[in-house]
Amino acid sequence: MTLEMVFVAAMIALMLISLLFEVARADFLVFLFLVIFLLSGVISTEQALSGFSNEGMLTVLLLFIVAGAIQKHGIIENFIYRILGETKSMRGSMVKLLPPISLVSAFLNNTPIVVTLTPILRNWARNNGYAPSKILIPLSYATILGGTITLIGTSTNLIVHGLLINAGVEGFSFFTLSIVGVPIAIVGLIYILTIGYKILPDNLGAEDTIRKEAKEFLAEATIQDSFEHINETILAASKNSFEGVYIIEIIREDGERVEPVEASTYIRKGDHIIFSASLNRIAVIEKLKGISLETGTDKSLDVLQNENHHLVEAVISHNSSLVGKTIRDSEFRSTHEAGVIAVHRNNQRINSRVGDIILRPGDTLLLLADDEFVQRHQHSQDFYVVYTVNPPEQLKQNNLKGFLALGLLLVMILSVTLGFLSMFEAMLIAVILLVVTRLINWREILDYIQFDVLLLIASAFAIGAAMTESGLAQFLAENMLVLAQPLGIIGVVFIIYIATNIFTELITNSAAAVLMFPIAFEMADQLNVDYMGFIVTIAVAASCSFITPIGYQTNLIVYGPGGYKFSDYIKIGAPLVLLTMVTTSTIVYLVWF
Repeated sequence: MTLEMVFVAAMIALMLISLLFEVARADFLVFLFLVIFLLSGVISTEQALSGFSNEGMLTVLLLFIVAGAIQKHGIIENFIYRILGETKSMRGSMVKLLPPISLVSAFLNNTPIVVTLTPILRNWARNNGYAPSKILIPLSYATILGGTITLIGTSTNLIVHGLLINAGVEGFSFFTLSIVGVPIAIVGLIYILTIGYKILPDNLGAEDTIRKEAKEFLAEATIQDSFEHINETILAASKNSFEGVYIIEIIREDGERVEPVEASTYIRKGDHIIFSASLNRIAVIEKLKGISLETGTDKSLDVLQNENHHLVEAVISHNSSLVGKTIRDSEFRSTHEAGVIAVHRNNQRINSRVGDIILRPGDTLLLLADDEFVQRHQHSQDFYVVYTVNPPEQLKQNNLKGFLALGLLLVMILSVTLGFLSMFEAMLIAVILLVVTRLINWREILDYIQFDVLLLIASAFAIGAAMTESGLAQFLAENMLVLAQPLGIIGVVFIIYIATNIFTELITNSAAAVLMFPIAFEMADQLNVDYMGFIVTIAVAASCSFITPIGYQTNLIVYGPGGYKFSDYIKIGAPLVLLTMVTTSTIVYLVWF
């Protein structure tokens, strides 16, 4: 290995470790190493910027907008309600639901699909006496499998397509991946509906568990004449009386509700202070003079709600600016205008002062928020809002406009399939028509675009370029071939699949595809075989993340609401990974080699 290869390998190893331990947001980390490779001279300015003008990345941007216009008008929710209204059996509902959900995911971004359907399916399960955990992982897995069917099924497919074009060779056609995607979707769904269903846990979700434990952790304090901090600020009272307490809301004697509560808020006689605290701290407060405290009563979280305030669940995303911060330091209440009732992690309530909890990806926050909260934050980069929406209100959307947007997408897909337009050209025309026909406005466009994802994708291209330019890709390809060649081409395909899948479980699917692309491309060149089989393997393996909740966004979204443990994903996902690996490798070998 040359000195430059050692440097690039060391930097990539450092990047992978940083991504694995979530030192910072994934998009920032990958962009940081892009800058390092640029300043060190490993890549040129043109190579560093190539990802930002890549056709695949720009197509992902346009697809965010098109998919948002379709999902905006409630078509998917309407369809789901109709299916759920016809049957009360969990297995029967899954048989009817999962195949069409997979099909929809082949054409639309699966993240908003899962965000939309999670509260619908969870409430249906509760109302019919089933645990939400029986249906939410299957929902996530079905959308992941569906995403492997077409070119626009996931951003990963479009990224790999863009890498092929950058390499000066022919990219994917719209249905190239269907050769593998359709069979693995069928095999995967059969597994989920049979063996997988039996393995699924029977858990309470985060909200249900918090409600069950609310008697122990929620309390209401009434301020009396003799309280020493009357007419003083919360900050002053927190130094002794309310130390270790997280105040959610104050209800004044005249019925006025103060929420969010700030450090400068004054305490008055007759105030009802709703707070979250550990049992030990509640016991201390109970002895304070001038405070009347009741706990362990029949009151539940519902007493905090009125016609303007509701309970909302939000799952912290990988790229959240809240990760690594305490709730207090992030100024959550003033920034997001919502009070944090509790935090769940790995299906367990964290028994400490809520304000001191350091947030991690996958944490589920139970919030007390107003009616506008969901609308304000439904496209937030910090968390996925999983909220129980009243079905009749949700379906007041204009379905006709939704079908017009869907029809436009299908026409554009047909034009790509017939070779009239490239995917980028078709999506560009679609966005222009959506704006001209007022099916979407400019403010919504900005909401639908996930800029953090685009930065990650664009930056990852430069990491792949650094591997190629330094010769590291060739070095790794040669050594992987030494390991795999005794097994023949089928062995090489297996090795590529396994390596890509390990990367995607540990880091992100986009980064995994970009890292493996130059290696696989070099291996095809050294073996003098068709590159397409290896590249299809990478695209599929990068998307098929089933073993961890952190490998794919949809797995993370259902993590808290389904009440899952990390080990649940391993038990259910490991057999599915093996099935998809064997199916993919066999089909790739038969079709391309």
